[in-house]
Amino acid sequence: MTRQPAIARRAEQLLGTAVVSTAPVAGGDVATATKLRLNDGSMALMKTMPRPPEGFFAAEARGLRWLAEPGTALVPEVLAAEQDCLIIRWVEPGRPSTEAAEAFGRALAGLHRAGADGFGAEQDGFIGRLPMPNRSAPTWAEFYAVRRLLPYLKLAHDRGAVEYDEAAAIESLIGRLTALLPEEPPARLHGDLWNGNVLWDREGGAWLIDPAAYGGHREVDLAMMALFGLPHLDRVIGAYQDVNPLAAGWESRVALHQLFPLLVHAAMFGGGYGARAAEAARRYL
Repeated sequence: MTRQPAIARRAEQLLGTAVVSTAPVAGGDVATATKLRLNDGSMALMKTMPRPPEGFFAAEARGLRWLAEPGTALVPEVLAAEQDCLIIRWVEPGRPSTEAAEAFGRALAGLHRAGADGFGAEQDGFIGRLPMPNRSAPTWAEFYAVRRLLPYLKLAHDRGAVEYDEAAAIESLIGRLTALLPEEPPARLHGDLWNGNVLWDREGGAWLIDPAAYGGHREVDLAMMALFGLPHLDRVIGAYQDVNPLAAGWESRVALHQLFPLLVHAAMFGGGYGARAAEAARRYL
């Protein structure tokens, strides 16, 4: 590890301890990540971004702390959060195992059972770099329609990532959500639970990182894990079911709850995500 002076100085200002060395960390799609070796021998991860949206890192820190509150899931400790950066405790990466997957399934079930005050959150957040509206709604069907599907459908369509007929198919589904989505108490969601946001460590743990946390339907987290191929997903789901059994027919709703991340990806990356979202919607028409 070398030492990037500007990064090290900023971290020292916030942490009140010397930074011995720094090293870039690969894999960040949104922010630049840097590993910090501190004077006491501990490690931290610092995330920075040129001109981040107002409140971007504060929202991530708020989500991490909220997910850590119940003490059921592994969540890195937030060391500092400012407009220009976020510093969290370092987790040494390892490899996923079946045992770790089962432990993660139980932990995620406990996290979801910890619940939320309602559908949504007290403050809006972000998913990727996109703003994420969190104003509450009385039912999950309404929240999913007006806070998750319609905003990103409009954005993706405006950016040319969703064709007119594809948008029409998704809009046609909106009126059916009340009948299709079972009501449950709001769960405490990670909110952006693709495989890249589950960090497997060397001791058999699975840590939740980069959340877009809010109160919602727990099937959203599970659907996103399936969409992007979480390792040992069958073991995760099996252990989850032992602790917090899913409502009947949950498998048939996986694609329904994948509409949200597909539309987000269409808005951010274009490609074939808009077509995939429309294909998913048509299954329920």
